[in-house]
Amino acid sequence: MTTSLPPPLLFLSLSLLFLSLAQGLNQPQCDAPQQGSTLQVFHIYSPCSPFRPRKPLSWEESVLQMESKDQARLQYLASLVAGKSVVPIASGRQIMQSATYIVKAKIGTPPQTMLMAMDTNNDAAWIPCTGCVGCSSAVFSPVKSTTFKPLGCQAAQCKQVPNPTCPGGACSFNLTYGGSSIAANLSQDTMTLSTDPVPRYTFGCIQKATGSSLPPQGLLGLGRGPLSLLSQTQNLYKSTFSYCLPSFKTPNFSGSLRLGPIGQPKRIKYTQLLRNPRRSSLYYVNMVGIRVGRRIVDIPPNALAFNPTTGAGTIFDSGTVFTRLVAPAYIAVRDAFRRRVGNVTVSALGGFDTCYTTPIVAPTITFMFKGMNVSLPPDNLLIHSSSGSTTCLAMAAAPDNVNSVLNVIANMQQQNHRLLFDVPNSKLGVARERCT
Repeated sequence: MTTSLPPPLLFLSLSLLFLSLAQGLNQPQCDAPQQGSTLQVFHIYSPCSPFRPRKPLSWEESVLQMESKDQARLQYLASLVAGKSVVPIASGRQIMQSATYIVKAKIGTPPQTMLMAMDTNNDAAWIPCTGCVGCSSAVFSPVKSTTFKPLGCQAAQCKQVPNPTCPGGACSFNLTYGGSSIAANLSQDTMTLSTDPVPRYTFGCIQKATGSSLPPQGLLGLGRGPLSLLSQTQNLYKSTFSYCLPSFKTPNFSGSLRLGPIGQPKRIKYTQLLRNPRRSSLYYVNMVGIRVGRRIVDIPPNALAFNPTTGAGTIFDSGTVFTRLVAPAYIAVRDAFRRRVGNVTVSALGGFDTCYTTPIVAPTITFMFKGMNVSLPPDNLLIHSSSGSTTCLAMAAAPDNVNSVLNVIANMQQQNHRLLFDVPNSKLGVARERCT
């Protein structure tokens, strides 16, 4: 005798089966062997990250926390553009960390593993060291490494750090990052990235830290300055790298950071990288327009124009979560987006002023650069509550309390794209890719 389930129960049973299979396939491979010159990239909230909140956050809390981190990040970027120090932002919410994506690096001999934040708009590397005041519990121990070497003030690299001082002949320096500050000693040791050892890598060994926006286990700078990863590994990686960032919606998957010209995509469209002499590490590009649906939005030209004197223009940044446009550009894009969605009631959530509590059909938004267009599907444009009751446009105007001349293409809009930075040829390429 055979029995059959009624259609609703059959559908439910099949749904549960597919869900369990998907969960089995999507189990995170946190310790997957590294291959060649490619590193896994994890979101800080992924199951592979020790930095995810101990207490699960509600959707609203997580969105507001990421937005709060962005405030400190934008303040930091504005200070780079303006060439002046950062004033920490007062906030009622704790800023957990200002980095969003982490990679696994090994420091010293024998190697000690650190989960360092990946930052395209910072030059140097720095990590918390034994005895650091104000650092997290995970620190690098120089005394356990046979290849560790402190650098003195006579070292050429000492001239390349901000505000160097020479207590006892050692090269020390101070810098700010987001709403935090650090004091560090300039040091060298072997850094191993994937399977590539990099001897005598220069980095800051943090002795004291204040504030709450520092990456807990240090930072790996992918900028273009003299102490950046690109500069220190020029012979090995030819100042070329790419990354693919996993979506917030698939935290079990990891993305990748691919170092060097080998294995980079061949079919990819490029735009020219622009250089600001005052801040040569920032990855400026020439954005010439923005399209909502098929229509180009009417934006004042000076809202997009590159100006090295004022720092105005557009950059790609791995550390900012949600794209920020200067107010005239954002208002024009937002209004065009609302018109395309139609006559639906609009609400706000934190800094997001275009949210909906009923289902919507969203138009694509296309960033138009000289030489390439990047069209963003809904996954790169919208944030949805876990219950599906609220949907927000995941962009905002540059905040009023910073030097708001900078358009920042942020990591949510970059997810599931391969971004290729070809510094020798001053090119940045973007191609769609599922980051798994």
